[in-house]
Amino acid sequence: MSRLLTISHLQIEGHQEGAWQPIVSDVSLTLERGEVLGLIGESGAGKSTIGIAAMGYTRPGCRIVGGDITFDGVDLRAASAETLRQLRGARIAYVAQSAAAAFNPAHRLMQQYCETPVTHGVMGAGDSAANGREIFAKLELPDPDSFGARYPHQVSGGQLQRAMVAMAMSCQPDLIVFDEPTTALDVTTQIEVLAAIKEAIRLYNSAAIYISHDLAVVAQIADRVMVLRHGREVESGATGPLIDNPREDYTAALLSVRKGQGEKIAPAEDRELLRVDGVSAAYGNGVTVLDDVSLSVRTGKTVAVVGESGSGKSTLARVITGLLPPFKGQIAFQGETLAPSYKQRAKDQLRHLQMIYQMPDVAVNPRQKVRDIIGRPLTFYYGLRGDAKRARVDALLDMIELGPAYGDRLPAELSGGEKQRVCIARALAAEPELIICDEVTSALDQLVAEGILKLLQELQNDLGVSYLFITHDLATVKAISDEIVVMYQGEIVEQGPRDAILTPPHHDYTELLLSSVPEMRTDWLDGVLAQRRAAG
Repeated sequence: MSRLLTISHLQIEGHQEGAWQPIVSDVSLTLERGEVLGLIGESGAGKSTIGIAAMGYTRPGCRIVGGDITFDGVDLRAASAETLRQLRGARIAYVAQSAAAAFNPAHRLMQQYCETPVTHGVMGAGDSAANGREIFAKLELPDPDSFGARYPHQVSGGQLQRAMVAMAMSCQPDLIVFDEPTTALDVTTQIEVLAAIKEAIRLYNSAAIYISHDLAVVAQIADRVMVLRHGREVESGATGPLIDNPREDYTAALLSVRKGQGEKIAPAEDRELLRVDGVSAAYGNGVTVLDDVSLSVRTGKTVAVVGESGSGKSTLARVITGLLPPFKGQIAFQGETLAPSYKQRAKDQLRHLQMIYQMPDVAVNPRQKVRDIIGRPLTFYYGLRGDAKRARVDALLDMIELGPAYGDRLPAELSGGEKQRVCIARALAAEPELIICDEVTSALDQLVAEGILKLLQELQNDLGVSYLFITHDLATVKAISDEIVVMYQGEIVEQGPRDAILTPPHHDYTELLLSSVPEMRTDWLDGVLAQRRAAG
């Protein structure tokens, strides 16, 4: 191997609250060709900031104030704009955390895939499209020969994330920065993507920086791991020894996170709050994406909906909230049949049924401050203004463990996890009876996610709020659910009390989901792939 990337004593500042504040302090790392370095830490630890600094780039509102960044002999801090333009995309690629915010909604996926190799002169449009179809197939995308003809909104979140991984591989780059590339993926798809990433790194002898809050995932992909906190290195080392014998207490705390069922208090009343009865729905192409779905949620209870990307989980949420009217079936809330479209529903019905979306980057207005984002439902539903509104927003910011100082920040000044917590606070502002949580912890590191789950449990105990919890994280399902609904290709294949669903014998599809949850062993992924290949 040969040295590809060297970062020495990196210092980065961010402009916050009217002053420049350190966000990365004295971080150094090296990367050899064909090597994968995992960056681990809490939300806001500086992982993504360091990852994009490896491209000679900083986000708006940030600046590099010290240290050196050298890529294959090129000083990226001193390089011209033209040199950086030639490197980025062709020799250094980036896979963002939020695929929905990274794609142009007006262009087809294949057109966006071909743009980088054609622009950099790596290959012509025809060869690029053929190469794209091959990579789509490697990443297990549906119908790879025609997948590129779709627009971003015509595929699921998990499929869009894999398409972005394919785009990063289009020029066979020397270095790929993966920023939470499996965050939006269900556990079964995650295995295939991780396997494809490992194979691409091996075939192209590429190096990679793999940023994640999921230590079990990093254990499958990284040769070395660096643990970060508050913009500083906590410890680093080879993946296996670091996981088996961490030196620092903080690393041990990250490794010891095990989501367990919190204390649940029986609700004051037990009645049916939401009923979905025989609902079927389709998008504009006429293809049915929900087929005869029925379920119910009772007061003070949590129903978890699990399944693969594209199984219909998020579509079900859109139907319940009135964003996608069904063509069959009906939805009742508090015993009253809801209008199919939210536009025909009463304001009180809208208030009592709130939703937290999967991808916070596209769920908040980038031009509004956090205080305005959280405060809007307070004005819309309760007419709060002035000091009363400010006090309530501050209380909500304390509730989600950000604090009132965050109220004057813009979304661009927040990490992905912090933006998701703002979305949670916005939903809580309406004081709803039912919250639909669409992958609300997928963008959060493990310690923060555990705190959010505890917070949701406390709110349920104190307020009797109910949750429809959509997730691909089986550990979260075990932690928070009372009932589990398993979906596959738009249908419910199994549902019932949590303990009954999670206790063997399992339905075949439920068994597949459970067996796909990564374990904290460096050889887990290879073992699972070998077993599945042997089984045919």
